[in-house]
Amino acid sequence: MNNIKFDDDTKKQLIEIASKNQIYLEGNIVKLIDSDGDKEFGNYLNVSSENDKNNRRKRLEVTKQIQLQNKQLIEAQQENEKLMYDLKVALEQTKNAKDMVEQDLDILQKKIQTELIGTIVKIALWVIIGVGLITSGLYLTVLIMGTDAKVIESTWSNLFGILLTNSFSIIGTIMGVKYATENKN
Repeated sequence: MNNIKFDDDTKKQLIEIASKNQIYLEGNIVKLIDSDGDKEFGNYLNVSSENDKNNRRKRLEVTKQIQLQNKQLIEAQQENEKLMYDLKVALEQTKNAKDMVEQDLDILQKKIQTELIGTIVKIALWVIIGVGLITSGLYLTVLIMGTDAKVIESTWSNLFGILLTNSFSIIGTIMGVKYATENKN
């Protein structure tokens, strides 16, 4: 191994720079420099070597800290990506569940509406038939008894007209509501 030797001027300049500015030589080059028996320059080389070791140790610690932080950031990023994927899946599942519930609700509403319409129509028809039968029975009774039927006859005629009009009105209204609420898809 070849040792590097400096002249006395260079040694003094290096020592002076170190004392004024705290700047020393660094790196493996320090190991190759020969103090050539100069104790003051030998001290300078020892301090330079120690400073270099300390600086390398500090840089190594910073490098390790940065590597650890990078590793933590990568892990956090992977966790975030996993959470985002899970969130997207959950959102899609929620949307699908919402669509299914809306469809079920729509079907249930239509079923209830159809049952209600059926019940209304049945009751209206029974009322119309009942009133028609009662009125016809009264009219028939008046005819059989042989009493004057002029008032009952016009009442019976008007009542049947009203019942017929109301029955068509009820059925038309129900059919209109049913048609209006159907899905036009």
